[in-house]
Amino acid sequence: MTRIAIIGNAGGGKSTLARQLHARLNLPLHAVDRIQWRPGWQPSPADEVADVHATWINSPRWIIDGWGDWPLIEARFARADTIIFVDFPLWRHTWWAIKRQFFCLFRPRIDGPAGCPMIPKTWALMKMMRHIDLHALPRLRSLLVSSAPQVRIHRLRRPCDISAFLKHVQTSR
Repeated sequence: MTRIAIIGNAGGGKSTLARQLHARLNLPLHAVDRIQWRPGWQPSPADEVADVHATWINSPRWIIDGWGDWPLIEARFARADTIIFVDFPLWRHTWWAIKRQFFCLFRPRIDGPAGCPMIPKTWALMKMMRHIDLHALPRLRSLLVSSAPQVRIHRLRRPCDISAFLKHVQTSR
């Protein structure tokens, strides 16, 4: 595992998992949210995002956490040797996202985009999560099926799957 893509709906623990893998594997860690948003939740220009993303995926070692536009996801999956799909039921993603939003009242999100307060975006986040569940995840699952022959895919469906995966990573080193 030297090029790891982590993807799934919001609130599923992708960023926490990415940080834990970074600590265990000493791979460079990149978060898509940090390049696709400017302060005040202003979108970054698509060409800038694509250029930074291309630099990331063309390096020999990385962990990339997040979504981005479909061409970026497809390019990332084509270069990854491992894809981790955090695929919990929508209710769990929603519950964990609400908890995260609540805690952002007391401390900023450590892996969120700079200058982008989370609380004002709570309702938009809930709507986006529903959209992802209904529309983006079916497309993502199809992309994963087409990626399967070239890449190792780990589909994590329960919180205990994350723990088991991290334990496997630790013991296989």
